Amino acid sequence: MSVNYFEEEEFETSFNGKTLLRLIKELRPLWLPILGILVSIGLTALFDSTFTYINKQIIDEGIIAGNSDRIRHLLVQYGGLIIFQAICVFAFILLAGVVGEKVQFNLRKKLFAHLQKLSLSYYSVTPVGWIMSRLTSDIQRVSDLLTWGIIDSFWGVMNISIALIFMFTLNWKLAILVVLSVPILIFVAIKFRTGILHQYRNVRKQNSKLTGKYNEMITGVRVIKALGQEQRTLNEFKAESSEMYKASVRAAILSALFLPAIQILSSFTLAAVIYFSGWQFENGIGLMTIGSIQAFISYVTFMMWPIFDMARIFAEMQLSIASAERIYSLVDSVPAIVNTEKAFSPGDILGDIEYKNVTFWYDDDEEKVPVLKNFSLFVKKGETIALVGPTGGGKTTTVNLLARFYEPKEGAILINGLDYRDYTLHSIQSKLGIVLQTPHLFSGSIKENIRYGKLDASDEEIFGASKLAGAHNFIMKIPKNYNEEVGEGGSLLSVGQKQLISLARAILAEPDIFIMDEATSSVDTLTESLIQKAMDRLLERSTSFIIAHRLSTIKNADRILVIEKGEIAEMGTHAELIKHQGKYFQLYTKQFRSQMETAYHPFETSQSSKEQ
Repeated sequence: MSVNYFEEEEFETSFNGKTLLRLIKELRPLWLPILGILVSIGLTALFDSTFTYINKQIIDEGIIAGNSDRIRHLLVQYGGLIIFQAICVFAFILLAGVVGEKVQFNLRKKLFAHLQKLSLSYYSVTPVGWIMSRLTSDIQRVSDLLTWGIIDSFWGVMNISIALIFMFTLNWKLAILVVLSVPILIFVAIKFRTGILHQYRNVRKQNSKLTGKYNEMITGVRVIKALGQEQRTLNEFKAESSEMYKASVRAAILSALFLPAIQILSSFTLAAVIYFSGWQFENGIGLMTIGSIQAFISYVTFMMWPIFDMARIFAEMQLSIASAERIYSLVDSVPAIVNTEKAFSPGDILGDIEYKNVTFWYDDDEEKVPVLKNFSLFVKKGETIALVGPTGGGKTTTVNLLARFYEPKEGAILINGLDYRDYTLHSIQSKLGIVLQTPHLFSGSIKENIRYGKLDASDEEIFGASKLAGAHNFIMKIPKNYNEEVGEGGSLLSVGQKQLISLARAILAEPDIFIMDEATSSVDTLTESLIQKAMDRLLERSTSFIIAHRLSTIKNADRILVIEKGEIAEMGTHAELIKHQGKYFQLYTKQFRSQMETAYHPFETSQSSKEQ
C-alpha cells in the first residue's frame, strides 16, 4: 500500500525576523506578567553575581583578616539575599508557567477557529496528522520559545552583563581579555547549534509524516486486520520510523560533541586569565587579592554557562521559528469559499433550485478534468430528486456543490432565483440536513448527538424526532437509553443505529434542503424500511436530493436522474424510465436479478462473496 503524504513545507535555516516579530506580538496581551518575569530574572542574575562578590569579601575581609564579626555580618547578608532570590525564582517560574499556558491556549483557539473557516477542499488535500502536528507539538515548541526561551535569553544576557561589570571593577585588563574571547565562543557555539538545528528539522519533518501514518493506521485498523496486512503495515511504519531515528542520532552526535568543544575553548580562556593574573601578581602590576582572583575566576566560569545556554536557545529558537512558520502557514491559508461583500441571510432557503450550465473540477486535479460539464437542472420547491449512476459520474459532486462545500468553476447555482453566492455560507449550510453512507457521530451520548441538529432543542423535541426517524425503539432497549455513550465516531453502535440517529438529528434540524448520500447501502432490509419511513416524513417538508445505491428506495421520487460522466444521461419518474428501457432500466433489472438470486441462493452467494 503506497501512501502519498501532503508535502511538508521546507523552511529556510536562516533566521526569520518577520516570524519572530509576529510571534512576539502574541505576547502583547500578556505584557504585565512578562514584565514581572523580566524584573524577577534581572534581580536573580544580580543576586548571583552579588553572592560571588560576597564570597570574595568573606575571604579577604573575614578569613584572611581574621575578622569573625565581619564573616558573621556577610553571612547574614548572604542569607537574606538568598531568601529574596528564592522569592524571585518562584515568581518567574510561576509567571512563566502562566504565560506559557496562555500562549498555547490563545494559539490553539486561533488555529481551531481558523480551521472552522477553511473550505472542504483544504481537508481533501491536507492529512489529519499534519494538522494535528500544528495544533500540538508545534504550538508546544512555540510556547516554550516565548516563555523559557525569553527567560533563558534574558537570564544569560543579564548574567554576562552583570558579571562583566563586576570583573571590570576587579581588574579591567583581565576583563578585556575575557571580552575578546566571548565572540569566539559564541561563533563556535552557533556553528554547532546550526548543524544540530538542521538535523532536528529533519526530525520534525519526519515526525509530521509519522503522525500522519499513525492516524492512518489507527483509523484503518479494521481494514488492516480484515485483509491480514499487519506485517506489511508494520514494515511501512518501520521505514518511516527509521528515517526519524537516523536524523535523531545525527543530531545526538552533534549535541554530544558540542559541550566538550565549548569546554575546551573556555578552558583556554580560563587558563589565560589565571596565567596573566599570576604574571601581574609576580610583577606587582594591578595587584589582586586572593579573594579577588577567586572571584574573577568564578565570574569567568559563571559566564560560560550562559554562553552555552544562549547557543542552545539560538538553535531551539530557529527550530521553534520553523514550527511557527508551519503554524502561520495554516493561519494564512485562505478559505476557498468565503462570503461576498453583498452576501445576506434570506432567513430560509426553501424554494426553487437551478443549476445553470455548471462546470466543476477539483483543485488538486492538475489536468482540470471536469467532474460536471455544462450541468443544468431545475428543481421545484419541495421536489424529491434521486441521483443514480456509476461511481465517479458526478452524483456526490452535484450535492456537494449545492451544499456549497465547493463552488462552480463555471456557471451558477440559483436558489429562489438568486445566485447562491449572494447568500451567506451560514444561511445555506445551517438549513441543510445531510445523512451520509457512513454517518459521523461525536463522542458523547445519543441525546447529545441528536441535539447537535438543534442545540436549543428540548428533550421532548429530541424524543419526537427519534420517533419520526424510527430510532426511539432501539434507543429505549439500550441500558442507559438516550444517555448511552456512542463511543468515538459512534463505534459502540451498529451502522444502522448510527444512520437512524443521523436521521433523527436531521429531522430535528428541520432542514429546507435534505441530502442523503447512499445512506441505506450498508444496512439490512429491516433498518432500510425504518430509514425509508423516516425519509418519507422528512421529505414532506424539504427539497430533497437522494443519492441511491439501492434503487428500490427511490421509486417514489418525483424525478430520477441517471448521471454519467458529469452529465444527465436520463431523467424521469421510476415508471417513465422503466418504460423507456434505457440506462435506468438496465441498472434496475440488473439489481433486481441480483436480489432475487440472493434470496433464492443465499448460501451460494455468501460463499461466492467470501471467495472473491
